[in-house]
Amino acid sequence: MARKKSSNDIRGGQAEAGSTRRAPMREFSRSLPMSLLRAREAVMRQFRPSLRNHGLTEQQWRILRALTSVDEIEVTELAHLAFLLGPSLSRILRDLEARQLIERKTAATDLRRAVVSISAKGLKLIEAVAPTSEAIYAAITKRYGARRLAELQEMLGALEMSLSGMVHDDAGIEADE
Repeated sequence: MARKKSSNDIRGGQAEAGSTRRAPMREFSRSLPMSLLRAREAVMRQFRPSLRNHGLTEQQWRILRALTSVDEIEVTELAHLAFLLGPSLSRILRDLEARQLIERKTAATDLRRAVVSISAKGLKLIEAVAPTSEAIYAAITKRYGARRLAELQEMLGALEMSLSGMVHDDAGIEADE
């Protein structure tokens, strides 16, 4: 017969009311992933109303912005560039194609692959969103500071580069790829 766990069992031996469970790691609020997520959310909160006004999701905008930086790109490369999983990207591309914001065709070098590009209608949408987007960037820059924002972007790029070759096995031991 299973016995009911007491509050003493649940709290790992701490019987005090109001005590919390402690894991042998840094505070949740001080974890790097959570700090980055909170910062991302603070930034995206500024852009979402404008995107909604133009009938776009964050992911759709990310794809359209990525497509403005290339003439055309294979779908798998676009997934990597826009940090989207393949199934999500496929659904989003279908939606964007239905709205005639992108164009999709078969790759000349490999008929199994597709390449996408932004359409003229997609570029017009980018041009419509751009003034608001740039105004938001200007407001963020004014509030946070141009120098600090540039330093932050440099530091984030450096963090990404320094971690790019780092992988961990299940035991958490670092190994180079």
